[in-house]
Amino acid sequence: MHASNLALQRKRYLSGILMAGLGSILFSGKAILIKLAFTYGANAETLLALRMLIALPLFWSIYWWQSRQKKMLPISWSDRAKVFLLGFLGYFLSSYLDFLGLQYISVGLERIVLYLTPTIVLLISYFVLHKAISRLQWVALIVGYFGVLTVFIQDANSTGSAAWLGMLLVFASACIYAAYMIGSGEMVRRVGSIRLVVYASTSSAFFSAVQALAYNPTDILEQASQIYWLSLVNASICTVIPMLLIMIAINRIGSPLVAQAGILGPVSTIFMGWAVLSEPITWLQIGGMTLVMGAMWLLVRNDTNKPIPLESVSPNGFSNKDLLGS
Repeated sequence: MHASNLALQRKRYLSGILMAGLGSILFSGKAILIKLAFTYGANAETLLALRMLIALPLFWSIYWWQSRQKKMLPISWSDRAKVFLLGFLGYFLSSYLDFLGLQYISVGLERIVLYLTPTIVLLISYFVLHKAISRLQWVALIVGYFGVLTVFIQDANSTGSAAWLGMLLVFASACIYAAYMIGSGEMVRRVGSIRLVVYASTSSAFFSAVQALAYNPTDILEQASQIYWLSLVNASICTVIPMLLIMIAINRIGSPLVAQAGILGPVSTIFMGWAVLSEPITWLQIGGMTLVMGAMWLLVRNDTNKPIPLESVSPNGFSNKDLLGS
């Protein structure tokens, strides 16, 4: 009996690690697909709207399935309004800035900047909420930002001033999502992680559709077939499916191990960018990526006893433990 329990635990552990790693890699594929879509002439507004509108019924299918498994308590209109606002910030505005930034920088730099989201949460907590930061966390902050600067040097050499604009847009995306995570901490306990994700995604789909229609009322219906196929893959394989994999993995092996498996995200992005987009891989880029991953590893080890909520899994592909996850 004891041997069978050990075998079951090992199976759950291995499957959890596999799901966390695969989820992180799939999330990272988002940037590759967006870059490919840009080559067909699509704009950020249309791509974001297509991604969220296609993902919306998938999210609600998850909600319907979950509601059949477990009865959900009704929530107030006040809480619904707060979730709607959180969805605007964390899922719409953050994603939009990320998409805009991808027009100017490599997918490798984009993923590494997003990977710094936990450090932004720390800084907001320190300067705004006046929470203490340990010496180890300060070291991780310094090492992480030095790593991003190292990778940025390569992009700046290739694209010049455009790299500054791209990095600032993606960094703003990470900052807004970090603010969303801090603001959603209490809300997830009141409405539940699944419902928060679904409602916030609905908010994002609404704002994305309104923006796309305002930008060009017919543009979303006049895209090349390749754009629709890329958006379908982006919404399903690179958004909804990895979100489910990460949630299941957290349930099986816990948030700290899932966070460590998330290191595969930046690594896979750089190699996918090389294989699919012909973006170069240099020792400077590898060195910067190593510094950033080392910094995040320090933060994860420092925070291994603190649970990380499921709502941190987002369509952006980044989170406070960087799964994912913008």
